[in-house]
Amino acid sequence: MNAFTNEQQSYLQGFAIGSDVARAVRSLPVLAGSNGGNATVAQLGTAREPNPLRPDLDAQDRVTAEGKTLCPEEKAKREKDPLAMWDEMQTNARAGAFPKSTDVLLYKFSGLFYVAPAQNSYMCRLRFPGGEVKSFQLRGLAELSERYASGNADVTTRANLQLREIAAEHGPAVLTGLTDLGIVVRGSGADNIRNVTASATSGFDPQELVETLPLAKEMHHHILNHRELYGLPRKFNIAFDGGGRIATLEETNDIGFQAVRLIEPTGGLAPGVHFRLTLGGITGHKDFARDTGVLVEPAECVAVAAAAVRVFIKHGDRTDRRKARLKYLLDARGFEKFISEIETELGRPLHRVCDDRCEQTAAPDRWAHVGVHPQKQEGRNYVGVVLPVGRLTNDQLRGLARIADRFGSGAVRLTVWQNLLIPDVPTDDVESVKEELEAIGLDWRASSARAGLVACTGNAGCKFAAANTKKHALLLAEHIERRLDLDVPINVHLTGCHHSCAQHYIGDIGLQATKVEVGDEMVEGYHLCVGGGYADQQAIGRMLFESLPFDEVPPTVERLLSFYLDRRFGPSESFADFTRRFDLEELREAIKGYALV
Repeated sequence: MNAFTNEQQSYLQGFAIGSDVARAVRSLPVLAGSNGGNATVAQLGTAREPNPLRPDLDAQDRVTAEGKTLCPEEKAKREKDPLAMWDEMQTNARAGAFPKSTDVLLYKFSGLFYVAPAQNSYMCRLRFPGGEVKSFQLRGLAELSERYASGNADVTTRANLQLREIAAEHGPAVLTGLTDLGIVVRGSGADNIRNVTASATSGFDPQELVETLPLAKEMHHHILNHRELYGLPRKFNIAFDGGGRIATLEETNDIGFQAVRLIEPTGGLAPGVHFRLTLGGITGHKDFARDTGVLVEPAECVAVAAAAVRVFIKHGDRTDRRKARLKYLLDARGFEKFISEIETELGRPLHRVCDDRCEQTAAPDRWAHVGVHPQKQEGRNYVGVVLPVGRLTNDQLRGLARIADRFGSGAVRLTVWQNLLIPDVPTDDVESVKEELEAIGLDWRASSARAGLVACTGNAGCKFAAANTKKHALLLAEHIERRLDLDVPINVHLTGCHHSCAQHYIGDIGLQATKVEVGDEMVEGYHLCVGGGYADQQAIGRMLFESLPFDEVPPTVERLLSFYLDRRFGPSESFADFTRRFDLEELREAIKGYALV
């Protein structure tokens, strides 16, 4: 190719200089190779025109303008739109290739989690707002799992389901199959708002103040239809609790809406049911959501939540992933400033109302998610189904669909306790439902140990986990059942790592996996906490033992429970309250003398 003439070179140089001046006036980056500097391709686009659909990029601009460095995950989201990767995902699937490097994070925006080295496969996280799953969806999931996944589905602590062991070539097929079933998984992972939870018994609970399933669904569709609510600094959880019998654990969420009844007109609100706004829950970091003093009308909940998310997008930490959750933004800016920023987003003030203006809501029932319970609809019942550490086979998915269609209303409700409910069962059909459940290998009964047993995926399917939590949970439950006759519910939570997906700090007994040195080997073990609680018994568990090999966990738990049964002030004293009567050293010494059964 011929070189540029002198005239052409002069023209191009003048054009470049003029462009640099114009871009500088508009606060845009200087083009690489011009007289204005030596920007690289990677630096281009570090400043840009504001985009109302991508406030995450605007937030990144502010960070870099302050001379700070974006963390690698933020750079990845900046360089490639995670929601515009379908063609690339299809190409990789045809080649049988999994994502690499930061693309692993970006695939999670579409619900696909590459879980190597635990498994050389995808896990797909779904979305069921409020935990409601229709019978046809259960059947469709069984077919998808049979064709493309492990033959199982796992219930999570967000009243959700996961499919596992999906091959690289099948990732897009699973996503399209889910969409055909009306299950939209966009934003179900990575730095997005996760599955929105609600009261599991919404609509049929005799105790509830208000139905929350419609609000969870409204929030879900609002998220799906607002591109600007993706690409947060980190994951985000929202929950609605209607005051029902089954705890929703809204106090463990970034945003929690707690139904209360306002006694008299106050602060511009009429008497009746409203929601108390709580913010900043993250029990893995030892913090519950805190009351803001704000009451929200049901019709305003979605708008208020969306405004809070937008404030988080603008100001959340994008330099340090460890500090990128809402809790840390609240710690840094204070609740009052954050609330005022929500009001600015909304364009109107929020209602501040003292607790003493509201009626005390009834406490949840720790047994209400297991067994048969009457609904507020006369002659109807819901049946709480026990799931072994949240796992369902394909045959069980189909069996549950059949039971829900034949005896219920054609749907089930997933709960945050890793089990499910079959609602709307006529009283005359309850015994038939029990028989049908037993026929597919499930149960409506539970020992106290299994009723409150929660376990994350563990190292069988998660690269962060230090132990096989689901396997150990079943072994522990079996050990307790063989040796002790418990007459009260005991919550035992096993989590695989510090991320605390199983929320071990709120369990009566919480177990966090760790590697333990035994002789010349490193074996699977746990740190053991006691005395956690939720709802009206809210508390963070205290560390009783550190680094127990798993072989020592069952006998240690047995001694703890034996000591409790012998020394409690009757069944009315909960295990958590009992342990709080002792300092930790007293408790350690006391259980040493207990012989194993």
